[in-house]
Formats: sequence, structure tokens, C-alpha cells
Amino acid sequence: MRLEEFDFTLPEELIAQEPAPSRDASRLLLLDRSSGKVSHTDFCRIVDQFQEGDLLVINTTRVIPARLLGRKASGGKVELFLVRRLPDGGWRCLIRASKSPGPGTVISFSQGVTATVTARDDSTWTVLFNSPGDFDSWLACHGRMPLPPYIRREPREEDRERYQTIFAGQAGAVAAPTAGLHMTEEIMAELRRRGVEIAPLVLHVGLGTFQPIRVSNLTEHKMHREQYTIPESTAALVNSGRRVVALGTTAARALEHSALTHGRVIAGEGEADIFIYPGYSFRAVSGLITNFHLPQSTLLLLVSAFAGKERLLAAYGEAVARRYRFFSYGDAMMIA
Repeated sequence: MRLEEFDFTLPEELIAQEPAPSRDASRLLLLDRSSGKVSHTDFCRIVDQFQEGDLLVINTTRVIPARLLGRKASGGKVELFLVRRLPDGGWRCLIRASKSPGPGTVISFSQGVTATVTARDDSTWTVLFNSPGDFDSWLACHGRMPLPPYIRREPREEDRERYQTIFAGQAGAVAAPTAGLHMTEEIMAELRRRGVEIAPLVLHVGLGTFQPIRVSNLTEHKMHREQYTIPESTAALVNSGRRVVALGTTAARALEHSALTHGRVIAGEGEADIFIYPGYSFRAVSGLITNFHLPQSTLLLLVSAFAGKERLLAAYGEAVARRYRFFSYGDAMMIA
């Protein structure tokens, strides 16, 4: 299977640059994975797609303000994109600068905070921060929200709230689990009233989710690891035999990595490096709510594996024809 098979044409104007006026004001495309039938509704009516006893699994990770602007001693501008905190207190990050910084380079930020480059691998750098005060508090104030590059504007103050789910808890993600951006307290309450169980897990979205595929032969692509935690109660509910709907590809990846590794979903921490593409047999997830994804991306391949490539790309074609809004701040689809 080749990467080129997962391309589609998307007019630039359909890439959402702003969130909808309210979280649940997006449109919702419904795709029947057995028949390929496509229908259309609004996200505020998504509760109608659930039945009593269903389980909705949500990702409660919190996006950190991962973009930092600093300068080298020479005065040259540097942008750090934090990827993952390391056990020793350092950070893996991406760095954009006119000249690639080597080990020992010191980058200065506001209020006396500095970062020293300690190592580099093929795609990331490791830096160690030195902060006069609490680094996390400084980061919360001075970091910028990591909007994806196809949103062609600088992040604004309101993005700190809208590029975050209402149930965001444990900080650690560098991109939002975007399917969850549509959820409101009212929808969650109505789901519970209808007898739908809602179970949390945490997967800290990192390079594994958004790093592009750079090989044509899909079997050669290697995913970066992303940390996840599945609570005891969530594992028990998933294994109880009910219909499991994952709110987003990140929730699906955590569940499927655990199920593939252990034969069933188990509680505890793990590092998901599972690459799901057509031919994969899903073990835990039987329904999926997701946004529309970039051509030739790992996310598009995961959804193609779940829905079937031809059916998914046909649904994407209809979404384009009907002028759906695409990507992080765009509309959503539900596949069941």
C-alpha cells in the first residue's frame, strides 16, 4: 500500500482558520461503515447517534502553550516547539532558526529564562531550561498555543480556551485532540441522561500524531511514541462488551495500542507507537468521532482503516462538495 493512494484535493478556502461561533455549531457528517451511506446533521444533535449503554471514551489531555520565541547570544531569533518533557526535567523540542544550534547553545527568553541545547537527534533537540522561578508558571504566561501551520495566523488569547477541550485536565499535549473541541457541557449532560457512559483516558498528543509520513511504502513508516494512561474504570467499561465510541483518533490509538499489546485493554500507563492503516483489524473501538484530516497523514490512514479507504475518500469528496470546514477548527464526522 502506497502513501499516494491517500491523497485528495482540498480547496484552500475550506481550511478552517477560526473556530465555529460556539463549540457545537459545527456540522456533522455521518458515515455508515458497513454500507458507506453518508448523511448530514449538526454536531449539536450528535446525541441522537447514541443508544443507552453505549460507551464514549474521551481524551482528557491538556494542550500546553508549546511555542516559545527566544534569541541566541548572537541576537538571532529562535523558535522552540516543545514536544515532550523528559524524566530528568529536560525537554525534547523542535527548533527553527537561521542556523541549526548545536550542543551548548544558550537560548534566552523573557524574564531571565534560558534554555541550553544538550543533544540532537535526526528530528529533535534536547534542551534544559533554567528559570529564576517556577518554569510551568512562566510557560503558562509566556508560551503560545501551538496552532497547526495550516492555520495561517498567529495564536490569539481566545485560542487558549478554544484550542482546548472542556474536559482538559493533565497537561502534556502539543496539539489538541480536535474531535473533543466540539463537545459542550450540555451535550455531555444529555448523553449521560440517555444512559451513555463517558470514560476518560489521557494520551499526550505529540510527534506521533502530527509528524508527516516521509516514505511512500507505508510499512516503512515509524511512529514516535506518545504517552498514555488508561484508568481502571475505563478499561473495565471498554472490556464489558458494550459499543465503544472513541472521541477522536488519539483516544482510539490509546485503546488499540493497549488491546494489541495485551490482547485486551488494560489499565495503566503506556507509550503508543502503533501505526494504524488499512488492513488493521480494530480490537476495541466500534465507533469513531473525528475531524477531517490532512491528505497523506497518519490520522487519515487511521480513519481509512476504520471506515475503508474508498468509502472514506468518497465521504471526503462529498464533504468538499458540500463545503464542510476542514482540519482542527473545522467540522466533524462520526463513523459507526
